[in-house]
Amino acid sequence: MNKKQKTVLFRILAAAILLLLLSFSGVKGVLRLLLFLIPYFIVGYDVLRKAVLGIIHRQPFDECFLMTVATLGALAAGFMGDGDYLEAVAVMLFYQTGELFQSYAVDRSRKSIADLMDIAPEYAYVKDEDGQLTETDPEDVEIGTIIAVRPGDRIPIDGIVRKGSSSLDTAALTGESLPRDVSAGDEVISGCINKSGFLEIETTREFADSTVSKVLELIEDAGSRKSRSENFIAKFSRIYTPAVVFAAMALALIPGTFLLLTGNPPMWGTWIYRALIFLVISCPCALVVSIPLSFFVGIGSAGKKGILVKGSNYLEALSEAETVVFDKTGTLTKGVFEVSCIHPEKISEDELLHAAAHAERYSNHPVAVSLRNAYGKEADGCSVSDVEEIAGQGIRAVVDGHVVCAGNEKLMESSVKTAEIPDCNHCRNHPGTLIHISIDGIYAGHVLISDVVKPHSRQAIAELKREGVRETVMLTGDRKKAAESVAAELNIDRVFYGLLPQDKVLKIEELMKDKKGRTVFVGDGINDAPVLSRADLGIAMGAMGSDAAIEAADIVLMDDDPLKIAEAIKISGKTLRIVKENIWFSIGVKAACLILGALGIANMWTAVFADVGVMILAVLNAARSRR
Repeated sequence: MNKKQKTVLFRILAAAILLLLLSFSGVKGVLRLLLFLIPYFIVGYDVLRKAVLGIIHRQPFDECFLMTVATLGALAAGFMGDGDYLEAVAVMLFYQTGELFQSYAVDRSRKSIADLMDIAPEYAYVKDEDGQLTETDPEDVEIGTIIAVRPGDRIPIDGIVRKGSSSLDTAALTGESLPRDVSAGDEVISGCINKSGFLEIETTREFADSTVSKVLELIEDAGSRKSRSENFIAKFSRIYTPAVVFAAMALALIPGTFLLLTGNPPMWGTWIYRALIFLVISCPCALVVSIPLSFFVGIGSAGKKGILVKGSNYLEALSEAETVVFDKTGTLTKGVFEVSCIHPEKISEDELLHAAAHAERYSNHPVAVSLRNAYGKEADGCSVSDVEEIAGQGIRAVVDGHVVCAGNEKLMESSVKTAEIPDCNHCRNHPGTLIHISIDGIYAGHVLISDVVKPHSRQAIAELKREGVRETVMLTGDRKKAAESVAAELNIDRVFYGLLPQDKVLKIEELMKDKKGRTVFVGDGINDAPVLSRADLGIAMGAMGSDAAIEAADIVLMDDDPLKIAEAIKISGKTLRIVKENIWFSIGVKAACLILGALGIANMWTAVFADVGVMILAVLNAARSRR
């Protein structure tokens, strides 16, 4: 509990003890009223103050005004009647108890968000030319600066490890409990905690553009985007509160006036008391508090799992997802090419990879990188010279005195002196890029380079179907064979290939036309930004995704795991179920109690339950979203 909550708790306990003592006292008349006013003002002075300020500012119709009118009226009724002030003070006491409970629940939910917010580093250690470390504000660190990260410190800015190795705790960003091992050459993102080794990192972004800054912006903006349910309750309260005040006035005046006009006793005290009960019951606290709290808790729960939702409106929309459309490269696949098949001719696999990797030594093309990674022993002292890149065909180089050509069939046609290039049925039936290699004019074999499907992609599609998604679709710019192969492997319902970015937008619009539910698009690249914006709901990969995609998306997955999409839908569905439960429960109980109060069956204690009791139950129900 914070200091303010402890103060309120102390006031509640003090008022409760005084109320208990006074209820057994035999004091009568005005002195009894004055004594009961002591616990009343101890527990309720802030409610009275807010009610007065509301009247001064011409915005009187809120729960504080309703409580003030109801309790002061009950005190007046007690003074004019049997001198029983217990109900009036008890109503204020229980109201404050409910408010304290609600405040504590909100603070618990805010803490889960605050845990995410606590990823911003306060400083960065910059290494100067003399090797000395200087404590610097992260915002003052330029791109290309070498910073040191000690064990236990957070990485302040995105960059590449230049020296050292360690394991990183990424839980605050990705929700992943297992540490991630990094060493020289690995990319690292800000906000992660360095658990063991000393790291030197070359920054690749400014602090304002780093991952931690983007995450904080998303969290801070989330509260400003309200769901349909929240907007409905806000409008509902503005109409509902004045309506019940006038209804209470009508209940207090009309029956008594009618009885008076018909020659019967008006029983003003009875009807005023019923009107006061009506006011207490009608307080919309349960709805006003529990619905925003439910969404707040849902967003916090998603954030803990590495799913950043930019607003409760997006969390609500996700529960209506009917079609989920995926980009392929970087979303369902790693976007990292790897050697998936090696077929040498008259030499060993190692010799074939040796020739190809050295021929591609100076190329930055993804295919070249994948060949060098597959060989893994490039620094073996071999000499490489006369490197010639042949546009649209491949590379020719002299490796240890041997002419090596690596490329497509066109390059082989001009470099192989004898025999035809063998047709490999196995490789031709698998998606990817086929690299042929010749050595001194003799065909040496071929290597298949393929994009790798992410480990959880197939499970992600299955989980989406389990969560009620009717159709999964893949949009890609790849060729037919590669696209259909990935779609078949992952069990995706439909696939469209050979698409440019503008084609993807048209295809999304076409898919959205006949759908009753929401169409969700999941992507990661700059070319996906237009589609992410156009879809009903856009989900971006946050770890390796482009800034444009993250900016355009409504939800960001911090660890690029497509399995988190089903997790997000599950959290969304549970949050919406809880919201609907609270709405129907609150309205149902209040409606029943209002009727009973108007008929004189319900007393002030029933009113306290209908207001404070229902609010506490609704808040408890909202807190279930944390699990």
